[in-house]
Amino acid sequence: MPVIKVDGKDYEVAEGGNLLESCLGLGLDLPYFCWHPAMGSIGACRQCAVVQYQNEEDTRGRIVMACMTPVTDGAIFDLSGERASGFRQTVVESLMVDHPHDCPVCAEGGECHLQDMTVMTGHRDRHYRGTKKTYRNQYLGPLIHHEMNRCITCYRCTRFYRDYAGGTDLAALAAHDHVYFGRHREGTLESPFAGNLVEVCPTGVFTDKSLVHDYTRKWDLQSAPSVCTSCGVGCNTLPGERYGRLKRIHNRYNPAVNGYFLCDRGRFGGTHVNAESRIDFPAQRDSEGRFQALTDEACARALRDRLQGKRLAGIGSPRAGAEANLLLQRLVGAENYASGMADDEHALMQRALAHLVNSTAHNPSLREIESADAVLLLGEDLTHTAARTALALRQAVRNEAHRLAEELRLAPWQDAAIRNLAQDRRSPLHVVCAGSTDLDDIAAGHYRLVAADQARLASDIAAIIRGEARSDGAAARIAADLLAAERPLVLSGPGAGSAALLDGAAAIAEALVAAGKAAMLSFTAAECNSMGQALLCRDSHIALAALASTDAEVLIILENDLLRRLPMASVEALRARIPTWIGIDCLENDTLARCDLVLPAAAFTETEATYINQEGRAQRAFPTHPPAEARRPAWRWLLDLARAAGDRTLSGIGHFDDIGVTLAGEDPLLQGIASAAPDHSFRSRGLKIPRQPHRYSGRTAMRADVSVHEPRQTDDADSALAFSMEGSATTDRPGALLSYVWSPGWNSNQSLHKFQSEIGGALRGEGSGLRLLDSLAVAAATPAPLPEAFSRREQEWLLQARHHLFGSDELSRLGSGIEALTGRAAIYLHPEDASRLGLEAGDGAVIAGAALEVRLDPSQVPGSAGFSTGYPETLALRSGEWVNIDVASDWQRQPELIGSDRGAAS
Repeated sequence: MPVIKVDGKDYEVAEGGNLLESCLGLGLDLPYFCWHPAMGSIGACRQCAVVQYQNEEDTRGRIVMACMTPVTDGAIFDLSGERASGFRQTVVESLMVDHPHDCPVCAEGGECHLQDMTVMTGHRDRHYRGTKKTYRNQYLGPLIHHEMNRCITCYRCTRFYRDYAGGTDLAALAAHDHVYFGRHREGTLESPFAGNLVEVCPTGVFTDKSLVHDYTRKWDLQSAPSVCTSCGVGCNTLPGERYGRLKRIHNRYNPAVNGYFLCDRGRFGGTHVNAESRIDFPAQRDSEGRFQALTDEACARALRDRLQGKRLAGIGSPRAGAEANLLLQRLVGAENYASGMADDEHALMQRALAHLVNSTAHNPSLREIESADAVLLLGEDLTHTAARTALALRQAVRNEAHRLAEELRLAPWQDAAIRNLAQDRRSPLHVVCAGSTDLDDIAAGHYRLVAADQARLASDIAAIIRGEARSDGAAARIAADLLAAERPLVLSGPGAGSAALLDGAAAIAEALVAAGKAAMLSFTAAECNSMGQALLCRDSHIALAALASTDAEVLIILENDLLRRLPMASVEALRARIPTWIGIDCLENDTLARCDLVLPAAAFTETEATYINQEGRAQRAFPTHPPAEARRPAWRWLLDLARAAGDRTLSGIGHFDDIGVTLAGEDPLLQGIASAAPDHSFRSRGLKIPRQPHRYSGRTAMRADVSVHEPRQTDDADSALAFSMEGSATTDRPGALLSYVWSPGWNSNQSLHKFQSEIGGALRGEGSGLRLLDSLAVAAATPAPLPEAFSRREQEWLLQARHHLFGSDELSRLGSGIEALTGRAAIYLHPEDASRLGLEAGDGAVIAGAALEVRLDPSQVPGSAGFSTGYPETLALRSGEWVNIDVASDWQRQPELIGSDRGAAS
């Protein structure tokens, strides 16, 4: 390892890095703006200037940019000398010439990287007294607030938006010293990762609009480690709360999963917990069918009356934590427990689980997905079903650029040089889907096929790789690219609704391993604990449709709206068959409206839970704040239900951690759940970990209308975290307990490097979750029959589900600002089919009783129809069904909107 000298002291550093990374990794403070650990160096801001000397005899040296200077053995640098520090101070002062004096009212104030770096350089007094340049701000949609006057032209925003995330509608406009970062015209930012601008920007140019409109100072936010519940990727998050309201969600760094970035559904969708439809008190239906709120005592009596001596059945939920589902399964018995997924989705997840466990191909983490040098994506519009995985594929296609750079000995952090070298050369990505996708712009090939033909193509590719068939068509091209790679990835999921497609993906991966490749196989999951439910029900499970034939007298429904899983007729039959329904959920829905007793569940920001992501990684989420009113974590309600039913098997559970420990036995799944994070007895230097930063203020003022005395802080007996600013907030605390990042002189999220073992590497306390599938045994899946090739029908169209980032998910669509992006539920038709039906874009069409907006898409397979899945209007529609399409007679066309419809677009 090279040894460099910095300010007269020798340091051993990692080979191949640049000086800025090395200094930050050593704990030295060196200001910067344009550099980002995930995006490399471009040397635009000139803020990380240091003096480099040729040798010990050189007394003059030369100023270099640390982010653009590779470390070499024997190199000598001066960071703190007058020449280097004076240069950096001058740079900051020049940036301040046009920067507004609005720190006290800036939404970024107190968590601003520019503030930190200005103080770090020693700049204090402004000497410029002339006129400042000012700009007109743009409307960028309901999620992002724009304040261009605060810009310091570091280019981070466009580098992330365009280069890293593949967006096209945000750019650096104008020239010279009149550079404007925005859209060519006002409108909603189109990228599904636009929200990351809030964290990427080192100033307050881009801020969270929901926080701006419901503002709290950043240092007054209470945070806790959490996991995104909006899809199955399992991104780590830091929700921030004040006054019992979720104010924002920030990215929580996990090197194996989401790294530094989130998708916009995960960042903004969580504000559904603030919805007016939250349930605050237990309620019972009276004789007239109306719900009446219950006191704690009345609720306990009602539970005993309805449960004692009764036969129970339960429906779990793929959006509830593993512990709550486990308790419900143990309470009602595995033979009377349904996973809560629709029966066809449950079967697909069980098949995906079996393939991941039994395949000789590697089941990769998100970071490993980024290392793939050839990718085959089967049946998933990934940007809308697992958006953060789609962002990982955008990095994977750059591996050809990194290969070229390695040949020329260009370091990976030399971002601009590598992009100039590669131009449009990419590692191959082949996308097989029923329609156009947001990844088509980087795909080497995209193939528009319905699910049946997708499965047949996958089977052909596997046969070619095995040497059992020959072809000169699409299958041959895809097979050749996969065989030419060293680390090929095959990625599919349940989105297309085809068991044969999952089998085909697994067969391709197996064939690649047999061909000597380090192949990877990955499947997406629809919800945050879909894989957890597949694991929990791998040995015993009852189908949702079969519950109506049981002898159960009470049905317990855990955080699940059955109207999203079953046809209306099946729900009504189930309601008629089982006399008593007890529902546990946090928001009102149609299923709770049919229940006899409703119990208010804590939302994801108010409860402990372990979620198991699509990779099979168990990750713990902690409550950000105590639940309000009579809300309680679902797992606590289930313990109450067990006591009311007279079940003594769960009586030994007192703390949340006891669930996994008490019930684990020899089951590696349950052992993994119990080991996902430090338990409630963990202490750092004898103290709990604080949720509130040490600058937190107003604990008395927040409730001064009630009492002027400071209240006693709520005690969290179920975790090692404290609802307080007191505790141990050291940089070596376990990563799973990292409730916020802060270090002296580093008030923004840029302080993360103080908690990493190396820049861009693991956290010092680890905490990236626990992979469960590596030690699991599951029976191999029975191969599904290969479907017949698709053939058009007269006057009938084959339905194919289309997922939307904003709109298809049950809860995130209720988030602040997202409702404006969901758009209408739509049907997608090939223009020829629309013409045959006499329909135009924007017209209304009726499919199986649902009136949907017509959208024309030349990529839609003729004879098929895509539909917006997950919308209230389309819950009765199923992918793979043949339907008639009629013209809606009284349809009101929607007026044109400014910008793009990101939720239900394209």
